[in-house]
Amino acid sequence: MNRFKTSKFKNTTPKIAKKDGWINNVRAGSFSCQGNHIRASAKLVAFNTEQAGGGMLGLSSVKPGSDGEWTVTQISCHSDLVTDMDFSPFDECLLATCSGDETVKLWRLCDPELQQPSAPELTLRPGQGRLELVLFHPTSSGLLAVGNTKSPLIWDTSRQDTPLAVLEQHGDQLQSMCWKQDGSLLASSCKDKMLRVFDPRAQLTPVQSAKSLQNNKDSRILWAKDDLLLITGFDMMRSREVRLWDSRMLSSSVSSASLGTSSGMVIPLFDDDTGLLILAGMGDTVVDCFEVSASEPFLSQVSHCLTDTATRGVAMVPKVALDVMSCEVMRVLQLTDSCIVPISYQVPRKHSGQEFHEDLYPDTVGTTPAMSAEEWWKGGNKQVEKVSLHPDKQPKQKAPPAKQMPAKKELASGGSKEDPARGCSTSSIPLSTPSSSSAVPSRSPSSTSGLSSGFLPSPSQSAKAIQSMMGPTSKFRHIQGAVMHRDTHITNLRGLNLTTPGECDGFCVNRQRVAVPLAISGGQIGIFERSQPGRLPETALSTIQNSVNVVDLSWDPFDTHRLAVAGDDAKIRVWQVPEGGLKETLTEPEVILQGHTEKIYSIKFHPLASGLLVSSSYDLTVRLWNLESGEQVKLLTGHQDQVFGMAWSPDGKLLATVCKDGKVRIYDPRKSTAPVQEGPGPEGQRGARAVWVCEGKYLLVSGFDSRSERVLYLYSADSLSSGAIASTSIDISPSTLIPFYDPDTSVVILTAKGDTRVHIYEMFPQDPYFIECSSFNSPEPHKGLAFLPKTECNVRDVEIAVGLLLTKTTIEPVAFRVPRVKKEFFQDDVYTDTAVCWEPALTASAWLSGSNGQHKKISLKPKDMTPVSEAPKEAPVRKYLPSSVYLEEKTDEQKKEELLSAMVAKLGNMDDPLPQESFEGVDEDEWDD
Repeated sequence: MNRFKTSKFKNTTPKIAKKDGWINNVRAGSFSCQGNHIRASAKLVAFNTEQAGGGMLGLSSVKPGSDGEWTVTQISCHSDLVTDMDFSPFDECLLATCSGDETVKLWRLCDPELQQPSAPELTLRPGQGRLELVLFHPTSSGLLAVGNTKSPLIWDTSRQDTPLAVLEQHGDQLQSMCWKQDGSLLASSCKDKMLRVFDPRAQLTPVQSAKSLQNNKDSRILWAKDDLLLITGFDMMRSREVRLWDSRMLSSSVSSASLGTSSGMVIPLFDDDTGLLILAGMGDTVVDCFEVSASEPFLSQVSHCLTDTATRGVAMVPKVALDVMSCEVMRVLQLTDSCIVPISYQVPRKHSGQEFHEDLYPDTVGTTPAMSAEEWWKGGNKQVEKVSLHPDKQPKQKAPPAKQMPAKKELASGGSKEDPARGCSTSSIPLSTPSSSSAVPSRSPSSTSGLSSGFLPSPSQSAKAIQSMMGPTSKFRHIQGAVMHRDTHITNLRGLNLTTPGECDGFCVNRQRVAVPLAISGGQIGIFERSQPGRLPETALSTIQNSVNVVDLSWDPFDTHRLAVAGDDAKIRVWQVPEGGLKETLTEPEVILQGHTEKIYSIKFHPLASGLLVSSSYDLTVRLWNLESGEQVKLLTGHQDQVFGMAWSPDGKLLATVCKDGKVRIYDPRKSTAPVQEGPGPEGQRGARAVWVCEGKYLLVSGFDSRSERVLYLYSADSLSSGAIASTSIDISPSTLIPFYDPDTSVVILTAKGDTRVHIYEMFPQDPYFIECSSFNSPEPHKGLAFLPKTECNVRDVEIAVGLLLTKTTIEPVAFRVPRVKKEFFQDDVYTDTAVCWEPALTASAWLSGSNGQHKKISLKPKDMTPVSEAPKEAPVRKYLPSSVYLEEKTDEQKKEELLSAMVAKLGNMDDPLPQESFEGVDEDEWDD
């Protein structure tokens, strides 16, 4: 029965603070270390900040100042990168840091508006090389676990000379450590894939150990419910996963869950009071919340929060800083490149903001240590006394100091041992001794919620004001991707070529057929008819025998039978597929284009003129070919390195290229062989793609930044030299995102070979430029995604794009739909007239001689559908009776009868049990409707 109990936290809802509630002026870099990059106490937030030479920390407060603004300052902590940090659970101003300079330092910090200490209170020098991890003990003051490259060390800060214990050396890089909640055990995860559990007071070797993960890539560990250990990492296929282990018996994990294929490590945060688990991937824009149970089901997803910016780190704010009156059960701080974003997790309850809901807030661990480091080392097992979070049971807060604060210059020149104006104590009391300052601070709903800075709008705000603060809305925000019925799939695909170059999309499609490179000698290509779905036969297929390895391939947009294939012998072969598909193997191409001196990168057909093809090659040239004559007609120069991608402008006049030499170029091939514009491109050199957007006025480039993070860059087509006018980070993954742009909706759809996630954005020609829409996730890594013409969309289902998804063994149609209620009407706000892109606007010779053209347009509206803009207006339904009814005089007997009837209707049948009565630990009137 226990496994079916309803959780009081199942409806916990994440609320991302509005932008005016973000902590800005943050410069967070991408650091190569094992730490979390951000930590929070009930008062302060510390985080890694990008600075030449490293060793710097950023500091801000958990709550804004009296003016509603946050102050962000920097502290020079170490001579090398700060690899990890941790706030003391017993002193909200005491921060421990460790560094590549082989030291651990303890800092007593002040309010960010005040002068910070110039020197640490304590410096430890373990002499064990670079230090990666530092962690305060959960029950004892002055006790630290420090991780060097391969060993955990236990330190008593009152004994600075030597550590209490140096635990057994690990087989490889130590990646993560965590204390059990009662402080008795220390667990670690390592690059050697091993999970180890130590009892440092009993022995220096592990009391339990097991192979925890299948991949040695980044792992993170924490202690969850009771004796459960939770580890995030990667499996053999480099997919992210989370596993739960019973620390008493590590023979096998008790539960696991897959977290997708992104390459960024997953940071876990756990709240022991609620059992809520936060999982945030480095470089991702998603923060997931799970509930952990000590029995099956061990992991249950609670929420999936899509954020606006990529994660650099996450931290959890201590319970004493939450707004308990608004049913806030957890607050997470997301560190991004330029800001810290608060995410509040609230349980929807009636009377929220008016009553304290005791069932949501069991007594939590207090801030007074149970014992000293020496007592713990001698075998003490005292636990930290728990405290209530009820506002009426909090200690009275001392009066704040006067506002007349001495200037920073005066503070730096000297001060008393106890300087209230500085907002912190400079007492010389040993760090291992509990102090009176560790009492739980008093809080009031108004002073601790942080909601005034943007979590919830005030009731007086108008809808127009709210919309202006939220920015432009998108009708495609909730677009839904769905794989179509299995009857439309082509299955039993065998021998797929998985080694096509990064410049190739992997396969290509048109309205009638699909071309897929096969891993068969001779560079063979399979041709599959879309009109003949189903299971492919086990016998050998008829193919195109290209004779050399395929590097790229493309269908002629104006001839569904013509396929151009670039080979690694620097030649382009053009094939003619017979009507009805291949019945026998093709060995003779229609024409062979020769001219490049080295292997070709990619090929693209002209979008308007028939028979024009452009190609790029290792010989650093871009060549334009006339297929009718089989000759080269233009040779474009100026590239200094590999050409990652090419894109024709919508009007067919210009050609854009993005190159490994860090440049984006625009050519006018009919006027000049040199670029007419040039500007700085993506910094990363892994790969890039380009596509023209917003009526050809902008150029969208998907590439990588200097930290190998996937980024979208937007350029004005009129001023490439000015650089990107906007950019947005996607995630961390090695594969280049391939963009598809729908000019009718301004929606761009991106994915990469080997990904499971398809990213979707709506593009705007002004700020904010990008609006992220709901993404689509395939059940397994796909090998490519190619899109069909707009006429293949089913407008009755409000499909705005239809693509074919290539997996290892199947070709599956995927429809991207806009959710609408009145599907019986033609959604003319979604479907503008679309271009007839399957018919040429002019010939190759006409275009080469200087003529321009454009596609004619047609409406997608079926004859039997009425546009939604012309739909008859529904008469509004009155919710209340007209005032004349209420003004009519009634007898006392009538009023009593009406009142009794209303009460009975409201109460309903009292014999029937309410659904809330089966919920555990919650009064029936507490659940929101």
